[in-house]
Amino acid sequence: MHVAHARLRGVVALDGPSGTGKSTVSRKLASALGATYLDTGAMYRAATLAVLRAEVEPSDSAEVARVVRAAALIVGTDPERPSVSLDGADVGQEIRGPEVTGAVSAVSAVAEVREQLVAQQRRLIGEALESPGGMVVEGRDIGTVVVPDAGLKVYLTASAHARAQRRTAQDVSEGRAGDLDRTHADVQRRDALDSGRKVAPLRKADDAVELDTTDLGVVEVLEQLHKHVESRGLLAGAERTTP
Repeated sequence: MHVAHARLRGVVALDGPSGTGKSTVSRKLASALGATYLDTGAMYRAATLAVLRAEVEPSDSAEVARVVRAAALIVGTDPERPSVSLDGADVGQEIRGPEVTGAVSAVSAVAEVREQLVAQQRRLIGEALESPGGMVVEGRDIGTVVVPDAGLKVYLTASAHARAQRRTAQDVSEGRAGDLDRTHADVQRRDALDSGRKVAPLRKADDAVELDTTDLGVVEVLEQLHKHVESRGLLAGAERTTP
């Protein structure tokens, strides 16, 4: 029996605050559609780790920009094996720790940092589309700044409580201490900082589809994303395989 597998062509931009399920559904969508995947948040977290290691205050914009400019930051685009390295070392686990989480919004708000990382993100996206192929990109300014002409823009939302619960569960599952109250406060703090920054603030693009994931499971979110991808004509010719 032959089964048709559609492949993504172009870019799907997934934006939204932390805890909405962006990373999980972005990776799964990319895998299902034979696409590459870019976690821009991991890039900002790695840049933040570089700043912390250099013992630079995140509020010192000039020094932050200098440190990030000198850092060797590489992010992998395989959705099955996402990776991020800093100065040659894998930092995938370390960038999820509380110290980085507490400082990433401040580092991300530095204009020169965003210019550097957006340029790198656009290069990676351009390379992915040369194949030709598709890429699922997640972050906070993908549809508004990084790829404003993306074929599909989706803005994921969820209640602060639901997002805090998810982040706490993720921390516990990955071996970190889970504190729901602290995580809830951190979610609200990051929302305010990311939405209020002067450079590329977190916001929904005018032509983005808004999807509230508060009461939706991963499978349900993916079903809706698949429908939107198909409706936008972003599926390339099917590839036949025999199971």
